[in-house]
Amino acid sequence: MSRLSPGDTAPDFTLATDDGKSVTLSALRGHKVIVYFYPAAMTPGCTTQACDFTDSLSSLKAAGYEVIGISPDKTAKLAKFRERDGLTITLASDEDRSVMAAYDAFGEKKLYGKVVQGVIRSTFVVDEEGRIELAQYNVKATGHVAKLRRDLGIDV
Repeated sequence: MSRLSPGDTAPDFTLATDDGKSVTLSALRGHKVIVYFYPAAMTPGCTTQACDFTDSLSSLKAAGYEVIGISPDKTAKLAKFRERDGLTITLASDEDRSVMAAYDAFGEKKLYGKVVQGVIRSTFVVDEEGRIELAQYNVKATGHVAKLRRDLGIDV
């Protein structure tokens, strides 16, 4: 796989969500969509990031953005994550990591100095036509949403 860049067509997907439904990227054409990949629900960094997206959701929606958070967790765990932390963003399950692979958001990474296979914390902004507008790999959990909002010109 190769990393996605601005102008590339965003790989389409349909994934199960924590509420028993599903989300399909191509069904959101006409909207801007922030798709972000995170390693595991209910871990400290992933909780911080999900809460930051939830706290920013009203201003992101006002600017025309939808937010989808994707992890390899089962939908039942995602439902507990939503409940525990009062999350309002869409949470989707990519148990077989096929969508992560399509976005090159799964692979070798360093964890505590060791090279391991895992989810590469990444964020993609998809425009109304389904093209990548922004691709950010190896993002930090803390402060990422504020930086993303600055990058998108949305008041922080």
